[in-house]
Amino acid sequence: MVVIATWNVENLFRPGGDGPADQATYDGKLQALARTIADIAPDVLALQEVGSPEALSDLVGTLGGTWHQELSKHPDRRGIRVGFLSRHPLTVIDDTATLPAELAPIQIADKPTPPSDELSRGALAVTVEPVAGFTLTLITCHLKSKLLTFPNGRFNPKDEGERARFGAYALYRRAAEATAVRELATKQLNGDHDERVIVLGDLNDEPHAASAQIFNGPTGSEIGRPGFDQPDNGDRQRLWNLAPRIPEDQRFSRKYRGRGELIDHIFVSHALLKPLPEARTKAGQDLPSVTDDPAARRDDRGSDHAPVIATFTV
Repeated sequence: MVVIATWNVENLFRPGGDGPADQATYDGKLQALARTIADIAPDVLALQEVGSPEALSDLVGTLGGTWHQELSKHPDRRGIRVGFLSRHPLTVIDDTATLPAELAPIQIADKPTPPSDELSRGALAVTVEPVAGFTLTLITCHLKSKLLTFPNGRFNPKDEGERARFGAYALYRRAAEATAVRELATKQLNGDHDERVIVLGDLNDEPHAASAQIFNGPTGSEIGRPGFDQPDNGDRQRLWNLAPRIPEDQRFSRKYRGRGELIDHIFVSHALLKPLPEARTKAGQDLPSVTDDPAARRDDRGSDHAPVIATFTV
């Protein structure tokens, strides 16, 4: 069995700045994260919202044992980035924050702010061999947040026109970033059905959102659909979202104003579908409900996301 998981660990910064107010609170957060990771017992864990290499090293120290770690060299303006923890050696094969050359730069704010040709956070691709002869390519990402930020650091718009515009800018960016990550996966899916590729991370959108659908490839063969068991020419480059494999009562990874949302996802290539992997989340009654105030949980322990976990039979 090979266990692969993804988790947004929510603002993993050392004390001060965007981190907890004091060392005791920080230590409590590390211990809460470590307990959850120990319970998951992953072979590889994709991470989002890691604030610095030092913070990740602190988490590894709290976990104990031998862990290999890799972080993207492309944090966002707040300093958060994606990465991996693994029980097995990792090899970085790509770390990009650039949109595909074919995409025009996208508008991210009102004029005269120039368009951007970059992801808000880098996407990181690695290879790992958790079992002899069973090599995986893993790509993790953290797409543009649904939380809207307005000029001068405001979280509330001046009027509904401004809200609508900045909502559109966020959608532009999330869709463009999804396209960039999908291109990374497509490069690995070179027509060989034996390519084992997993794309996982915080997409900030639910399974049926347009940005999440960008990852799937040709429609009609999703898990649970009539075409799933029918061979198709698109299978070589299609990715399958494991969301339908998650038990319905735990099919969410975050609560927003009391409503469960599945915004963290694991997509797999054709070679990883037989046998069908199991999938679950660690979403329980203790998962906090968040609002639009990003500072409200600064000193809370653990994370406002639940891990999403897939188990593969090798």
